[in-house]
Amino acid sequence: MKLPTIAVLGAGGWGTALAVIWANKGQTVSLWGQNPARVRQLQLTRVNEDYLPGVKLRDSIGLTNDLEDCASAELIVFATPSTALRTIAEQLRDVSLNDRAVLLSCTKGIEHGTGKRMSEILREIFPRNPIAVLSGPNLALEVARGLPTATVLACDETSIAANLQESLATPRFRIYTGDELIGVELGGALKNVYAIAAGASDGLELGDNSKAALVTRSLAEMIRLGTAMGGKLATFSGLSGAGDLVLTCFSQRSRNRRVGEQLGRGKSLAEITSSMQMIAEGIPTAMSARECAIKLAVDTPIINQVYALLHEQKSATQAMEELLRREQKSEQT
Repeated sequence: MKLPTIAVLGAGGWGTALAVIWANKGQTVSLWGQNPARVRQLQLTRVNEDYLPGVKLRDSIGLTNDLEDCASAELIVFATPSTALRTIAEQLRDVSLNDRAVLLSCTKGIEHGTGKRMSEILREIFPRNPIAVLSGPNLALEVARGLPTATVLACDETSIAANLQESLATPRFRIYTGDELIGVELGGALKNVYAIAAGASDGLELGDNSKAALVTRSLAEMIRLGTAMGGKLATFSGLSGAGDLVLTCFSQRSRNRRVGEQLGRGKSLAEITSSMQMIAEGIPTAMSARECAIKLAVDTPIINQVYALLHEQKSATQAMEELLRREQKSEQT
């Protein structure tokens, strides 16, 4: 199956990278950006210098800031910040989206206040359209440069998942399929919170032993909360769970890890975010994840300390010391 038209919503690093690899495969791709000035710059230079420096956009990629240009596409890809997804989806609904279009969420987050996953927001706004999600250990710059990458695409309609796999996979962008949207989405969202903790460990120079323990316990906590929210245990050991967690906690290119590292070195969150081009999704997700854990009565000490570090001005040293002072116990995964 070949999808004749793809519209990617979100001209940040991830949306641009996806547009690049699918256009290189020969798909017809439009890339929508909310900022008219940035879209005009992209039209002139064909390079997204702020997010993917050095990566050239093919002339075949259509660039627009008008959602009406995207409404007739057969595949609509959401690569927006999680905090903007609902608003943009509602704007897209207002321009009469094709009811047969497949909606693919590539956004990693949990909505503040509702605890909804991105696919749940899309289902609420577009009750008739098929919905799928894509998540995994996928750094945008490496994907755009054609370095080998694996990801997982989940859809509860297996035929759609198979068609998307055939249409979107490339020799360097390997797609695994599944039907478990909840776990795939939660793994991709929660790992950003833990990456901030891992970065704080780096900033405090606590060493490799400490970081390995932190990441391992983060996986256990992810499983505990993720299964309570409806995800399947096995999913969290896959690409969107353990795979994405490892990447985001250890990569020097991970912006969530960098946020934590700078917090660990004593910078304020306001200082850090004021100098960032891209949104670190772990910042809003820490708040949403904590809300979900409280509602479900799930013990999430790492999420709680990241929340306090981000939103209560707790120091990284104090947060780490409080984690280490917790009662000794048997290992539970």
